[in-house]
Amino acid sequence: MAIIETEAPLHEAHRDNHTHRDVNGGWLRPAVFGAMDGLVSNLALMTGVAGGTASQQTVVISGLAGLAAGAFSMAAGEYTSVASQRELVEAELDVERRELRKHPADEEAELAALYEARGVEPDLAREVARQLSRDPEQALEIHAREELGIDPSDLPSPLVAAVSSFGSFALGALLPVLPFLLGASALWPAVLLALAGLFLCGAVVAKVTARSWWYSGLRQLALGGAAAGVTYALGSLFGTAVG
Repeated sequence: MAIIETEAPLHEAHRDNHTHRDVNGGWLRPAVFGAMDGLVSNLALMTGVAGGTASQQTVVISGLAGLAAGAFSMAAGEYTSVASQRELVEAELDVERRELRKHPADEEAELAALYEARGVEPDLAREVARQLSRDPEQALEIHAREELGIDPSDLPSPLVAAVSSFGSFALGALLPVLPFLLGASALWPAVLLALAGLFLCGAVVAKVTARSWWYSGLRQLALGGAAAGVTYALGSLFGTAVG
């Protein structure tokens, strides 16, 4: 068994092996899931319309309408959701800011009690709270992190959320329509391209999960394919009944 003679190799080995995935997903997760949403919903819409024995023109128009409606709906929903969340957070920060201004001693004692509850010795907890409370903005940030679980300097942007949702959904929804815009006259090229896109999106999702890329890709392909198959069958059934 090898013996570590110095501390430096141990620190380097720990640093090299102690890395983590981005558990929040960063920009990748919402972008990929937005694209998958566009892919699945528009593919299902187009196959449902095609199953009803509609003309090629109707299928294409349905796909373009689904792209536009879905993208605008996603953007509006994301903007409203993130804006509401941000307004709520800012309102809570204003409450905390007023408390720090009106009752600084109480807030300092509250912060010390939080550190004590986490195992810090009482004298040290009070000293840490005293030093951190000297800067009001720093105190606000710490109270927000400890009490609300938020970072005041890293609040989400409603505009960024809306634009990214619009773009990712539209990109995904475009794939089933693209073969028709390039001259295809049958449904199967659109289905094949959309299923390939679903597999790719699923494989990319594996970057932020512990699953293998092929498992994640096949799972998304199966789910999207099932949705398309069901809507095609429903379209055929309703088309026959109406006809």
